[in-house]
Amino acid sequence: MLLWGSGTLAFLVLATGVGGYLYLEHLNDNITSVSDDGASTGGFSKDKAINILLIGTDKRTGSGNEGYGDKGSAGHADTTILLHVSKDRSNATALSIPRDLIVDVPDCPTEQEDGSQKVIPGSPGVRFNTSLGQSGRTPSCTMRTVTELTGIKPDNFMVADFNAVKTLTSAVGGVEVCLAKDIDDPDSHLKLPKGTHTIEGEDALAFVRTRHSVGLGGDLSRIGLQQQFLSALMRKLKSNDTLTSPSKMVKLAEAGTEALTVDSQLDNINKLKDLGLELGKLNVKNLTFTTVPVVDNPAEQVKATVVLNDAKAPEVFDLIRNDVSFTEVKQQKKKEAAAVAARLKGEKAPASEVRVRILNGGAVGGSAQATLSWLQVQQGVTKSENAGNAPAPLARTTLEYAPDQAGQARRLAEIMGLSGSALKPGESVTNAQGVPAMTLTLGKDFKGAGVSLTPPDKAPDSIEKSTADKVECAK
Repeated sequence: MLLWGSGTLAFLVLATGVGGYLYLEHLNDNITSVSDDGASTGGFSKDKAINILLIGTDKRTGSGNEGYGDKGSAGHADTTILLHVSKDRSNATALSIPRDLIVDVPDCPTEQEDGSQKVIPGSPGVRFNTSLGQSGRTPSCTMRTVTELTGIKPDNFMVADFNAVKTLTSAVGGVEVCLAKDIDDPDSHLKLPKGTHTIEGEDALAFVRTRHSVGLGGDLSRIGLQQQFLSALMRKLKSNDTLTSPSKMVKLAEAGTEALTVDSQLDNINKLKDLGLELGKLNVKNLTFTTVPVVDNPAEQVKATVVLNDAKAPEVFDLIRNDVSFTEVKQQKKKEAAAVAARLKGEKAPASEVRVRILNGGAVGGSAQATLSWLQVQQGVTKSENAGNAPAPLARTTLEYAPDQAGQARRLAEIMGLSGSALKPGESVTNAQGVPAMTLTLGKDFKGAGVSLTPPDKAPDSIEKSTADKVECAK
């Protein structure tokens, strides 16, 4: 969350001239970066939605941290948030991933300290937090696990340990939190009476680690507490008290660059500044916190882990993939959005005139053939063919067509339930008969022939969520 202030910080420092240059070099020396091992998109883009993977580890290094839990921990993915910032920067969603969620950790190609490459074998059916630290796994493996779980490929990652919580909260002069009841947690060492408190340092760390004294006493209750804390920190970072204080901004710069480990795409202060400027466009009232929907693991008698709620989790992932706001925010109108919507408007060719080659670009095996049969037998698209596998997998299903095939594209989009964003004006290809045809590539989002791929325009009320502008008291 430091980045919401980093854009302002960078300009403040640069304004001091030569001294600013030297200080930027000092900050660059503070930054620790590790390879993304090809697991990211290659870095965020100013003209696209941004997905940042934020990982809080349980690594106990640092003064005073050896007393928390397993002091020999290599550092696992203890607190993980996938931060999605909309393309138009009008809203953002912070998705918490429970550490005890059962997932499949994929094989992870990983750069070693000597520069060599090693593939760390995957593990099916294990806790999510083992995607980092276990068997030599690095943050890039957590990134691959998140992609496997959600279908969302992060642009960058950032890792913070216990020290980050202590130093960042102290840098801003403390964070105000609210308790609906007294808390006395011997495990986290937090002892506070109910009411409002300003906490920093050791107390802040104890607050975000507390679970036995709130809610049901489990990790999901702790996630709710952490979301409340981050909302409070967000409000403090965006306040004039912080943004207009050069001393606080410098303290934040020192604390942030020393406490955070970033991927190799964010390895200098200018890149962090650029990201901070993008994040700084957001109003905190449109930052929504939510958690991956889960249920107790039915395979356990003594409940210790959770599994995906198959009825709700896919919908949450789809909303984020399709850049849908979780708040009632009016999206900024852009010419590009209007142009995308316009692709569906106009005359539609008869189904019998639609010529299309179908490729499998990441959908379930057999999807191309099943779709071909459905189109030919039930929809009358007889001039269609199965063209095998796509050269590379795609996250989303696309239909590429030439300008003179727009009528065909609109008809097939109507039949398939494709949105305007799935239509890609381009060039036609030649089918098996030597006739120009469109290309339909079934991506990882494909759910089956006849199942609409038009994304929802808002999040349902059934999804539990909170926004960063609202003060909530821990219960």
